Amino acid sequence: MSQIPLRRNRDFVLLEAGRLLSSTGTQLTTIAYPLLVLALTHSPAKAGIVSFARLVPHALFALPAGLAADRWNRKRLMIAADIVRALAIASLVATILLHRTAFWQIVLVALVGGIGSVLFTAAQVGALRAVVPPRQLPAAVATQGARSSIVLLVGPPVGGALFGLGRSIPFLADAVSYTFSIVSLLAMRTPFQEQRDIDRSPLRAQVAEGFRFLWSQPFLRTAAFVYGLENFAIPGVLFVLVVAGKRHGLSGGEIGGLLAVFGACTLLGSLLSPLFRRTLSMRAILLLELWAWAWTVAFLVWRTVYVLTASILPLAVTLPVTDSVVDGYRVAITPDRILGRVESVRSNIALLVASLGPLSAGFLLASVSARATVAVFTACGLLLAVWGTLSPSIRQAPSLADLDTLPL
Repeated sequence: MSQIPLRRNRDFVLLEAGRLLSSTGTQLTTIAYPLLVLALTHSPAKAGIVSFARLVPHALFALPAGLAADRWNRKRLMIAADIVRALAIASLVATILLHRTAFWQIVLVALVGGIGSVLFTAAQVGALRAVVPPRQLPAAVATQGARSSIVLLVGPPVGGALFGLGRSIPFLADAVSYTFSIVSLLAMRTPFQEQRDIDRSPLRAQVAEGFRFLWSQPFLRTAAFVYGLENFAIPGVLFVLVVAGKRHGLSGGEIGGLLAVFGACTLLGSLLSPLFRRTLSMRAILLLELWAWAWTVAFLVWRTVYVLTASILPLAVTLPVTDSVVDGYRVAITPDRILGRVESVRSNIALLVASLGPLSAGFLLASVSARATVAVFTACGLLLAVWGTLSPSIRQAPSLADLDTLPL
């Protein structure tokens, strides 16, 4: 990032600080939510419902969030999202301490947190575009991926260990993280959007403009659908890992440790991302991720939680590499005035069924074995690998060298 102008470089650091502080709190509670529900209800299905509530806003509210990011001040949206999430999680902390936690409240707080995350992410993409030159966006996305991997590496085991010390502690830490995120955002000086006139066209027409742009890019359109369906399988398998670990008698900290291994491999992938981008085409990088699903067949033969963990590690390595090329390319070529809408349309497609992954896993685990549940997600992943291999749009994937022709 050394070529970014000084003020922009400072604001990129502050932007990353705010994003990482928010995501750190989220990772602490990623494992704390199902552990809390399992402790109160002993029901994998109900734990799946809570995970569903955290993810379903990405499908329901992505389009309104994108419109808001293109119409209103993006920094204020991000700060408002952090405030709402902090208040919601604080209410859960209070009821846990008072021993009055109800299942419906956990679902509601998870839902509010998910909505806040959608708003924050929709605005954050524009903020990233504002502080990073187009040709450096793939590297910036890779840098974000590396730092997010560190959060994923540290968050689950710490969250599990904190839950073991007290059920309210990981949620309290989540609330505090949003407060520090707000401070980081307030310290930024670069505007998060270009000067723009108010778009008075109907909302439907504004959303349609985002759809048209994404639809006019065959590669980005196909990638959104392929990885949208893959996003159903990844959260589902990770949810199986938590429940299977619990059934094997592992503690919250030990389950978090397994998730931390997954995070360590995403960190490795982020660090290796420049090497992959120099040596492989964009199509090859995408197919490398999709065919990594073949390793999960190992769990269908050896049914231990440790084999399940090992089988998803190749996937973990490839995820941040794919994100760096696809996300960086998409953000770079999208005009700023419609960036929020294009990202929301892409997010709506890519995350439309993500919330159904843990929900489906929860209900499947309540009636069939972990092996049968993982077999469903493995089949889904392998079908997507075949689709990606045969797709003409992915076969004609663009080159990152195209970004050198874009203006700074």
